[in-house]
Amino acid sequence: MQFESVGVEGAYVVHLEPRRDERGSFARLYCVDELAGAGIDLVPVQANLGSSKEAGTLRGLHFQVAPHQEAKLVHCVEGAIFDAIVDLRPDSPTFGRSASVTLTADGDRAFYIPAGCAHGYLTLEPDTKVLYFVSSRYTPDADRGLAWDDPALAIPWPRQPEVMVDRDRSNPRLSELDPEWLS
Repeated sequence: MQFESVGVEGAYVVHLEPRRDERGSFARLYCVDELAGAGIDLVPVQANLGSSKEAGTLRGLHFQVAPHQEAKLVHCVEGAIFDAIVDLRPDSPTFGRSASVTLTADGDRAFYIPAGCAHGYLTLEPDTKVLYFVSSRYTPDADRGLAWDDPALAIPWPRQPEVMVDRDRSNPRLSELDPEWLS
């Protein structure tokens, strides 16, 4: 694995190193030792698989408040996504900054998102599936959202969402977040 910084403190594009032969390829997606070597302490307690039928489906931006903040390792296993994060850690030198990456099923990359960041993705192809390992259990009472289209975030979404839930249409902007959510 190779780790490429993306401009948000502690977030990385993880370049997998597949071995290819006549059978196809094989790559390590998660290795506690290689992640630790990059300063990443991710011990998954949950793995999620998101499936979206339509291209243009938006999921996010979502996050959990302390003490349930989630670090994630995200990989697209079918189709393609535009994956975006926003640093919500008040003490971070990159607080309020966004970063994004395109992940595809035929690509050899994953996205590591540190705890304390909001996360969301937009599907770029129909029948897209996204697998991610998460460091904290889903806790409904800690679940929050951030406006995906907040101009202050400067996220370069490649297209307008066509499918989203009402919750993602009405999340607050960064300037409107409850300060207690960010501690």
